[in-house]
Amino acid sequence: MTIRLYDTSARQIRDFSPLVPGCVSIYLCGATVQAAPHIGHIRSGLNFDIMRRWFTYRGYDVTFVRNVTDIDDKIIAKAADQGRPWWSIGYENERAFNAAYDALGCLPPTYEPRATGHVPEMVEMMRALIDSGHAYASDGNVYFDVRSYEGYLQLSNQELDNLLQPEGEGETGKRDPRDFAMWKAAKPGEPSWETPWGRGRPGWHLECSAMAHKYLGPAFDIHGGGVDLVFPHHENEIAQSKAFGDDFATYWAHNAWVTMSGEKMSKSLGNSVLVSEMVKHWRPVVLRYYLGTPHYRSTVEYSEESLREAEAAFGRIEGFLQRAAETVGATGPAAEVPASFAEAMDDDFAVPQALAVLHTTVRQGNAALSANDKETAATALADVRAMLGVLGLDPLEPQWTSGGDTARGEDLHAVVDSLVRLVLDQRQAARARKDYATADAIRDELKGAGLVIEDTPSGPRWELDGSH
Repeated sequence: MTIRLYDTSARQIRDFSPLVPGCVSIYLCGATVQAAPHIGHIRSGLNFDIMRRWFTYRGYDVTFVRNVTDIDDKIIAKAADQGRPWWSIGYENERAFNAAYDALGCLPPTYEPRATGHVPEMVEMMRALIDSGHAYASDGNVYFDVRSYEGYLQLSNQELDNLLQPEGEGETGKRDPRDFAMWKAAKPGEPSWETPWGRGRPGWHLECSAMAHKYLGPAFDIHGGGVDLVFPHHENEIAQSKAFGDDFATYWAHNAWVTMSGEKMSKSLGNSVLVSEMVKHWRPVVLRYYLGTPHYRSTVEYSEESLREAEAAFGRIEGFLQRAAETVGATGPAAEVPASFAEAMDDDFAVPQALAVLHTTVRQGNAALSANDKETAATALADVRAMLGVLGLDPLEPQWTSGGDTARGEDLHAVVDSLVRLVLDQRQAARARKDYATADAIRDELKGAGLVIEDTPSGPRWELDGSH
């Protein structure tokens, strides 16, 4: 068994070989908490949650670090606009992010450090880089000298001479306009911390280098994040950390965007879809299926239609689980997933191919139920639950059965069930008086509304029609 993953730095799929046998260390660039999360933000956490779950299934001990950027220009600007303390903006949105991660079934990280809690580590790193000639202080700012690090821009495959990076606001005294700020000098009314070079606050890139070093050491296995972070954020992290003396990340993994009309979903474009609003209209487990089942390196184009398709597809899985459980009884997940599912997941976490195996097993299980082959149906049920469990999608797990999937979905199902039962009672009465035309008309009306009626020995049952 060898897991393979696409390494952005190598521009190819590589065999995964951990630094420490049996262990995997992952650093994921997490939320910048200037606003509540939309589904584009949460996709990254969800993709890496699935990676983490697969590593765990394969027997690795996973250390997963996901940081929180709780200070930056946008947070400060919002605080000023709203007349609130900067930290209240950050804390409110950090809670919103964690609520979104929880709602969509993401496991909590091993460590979740905040940038503002690691200023001493940042000062230590800056001091070492200044002493070695890789950084310099100017007007209270501290800049990294990009020409001092020979490997700069190798991750993004750019040429320094072709790179145009204008000076940021308040970034004065640069030797080269492409040098980037590790530390920003204090401005009146802004939060600041004391350093040997004057009061100021962290630059965006320095915080991740400092926290990765503290929690994962000078070398770790995988650094992850959205593809939009390759430059400048991850490129600058590499320069700082390697110039500091760290080996830093062995592999770089990046997830693609969620787009609307071909554009990256973002607050600035006004096209975001907040998770807090989405879960009022869609079951969280369906949102997880929708965001988590495309390949992590594939762009997801958001639309209501594609969400409805995801809902129908997941409904077919749930329908099989329900029918199988009614026929063969409660069945736990199999000890191992099918070999073809594992093969797909080992190949760069190919969830779409793995999902094809899952849906094939569902169809085989349904065929076995129709043939009253309980043994085959029970095996399919156990296999399906094992595969869903790896993806964090098993609707029979406590995450989705004890309120994690929100009360809305269960309450709505109960209401619809009561209404459908009234109609089915009328259909049964028509059948009892041999008025089959009326009974068939009722069935057809329900089908037109998106429901499939199945007559069973214990009475009629309904489910959503996956073709709607």
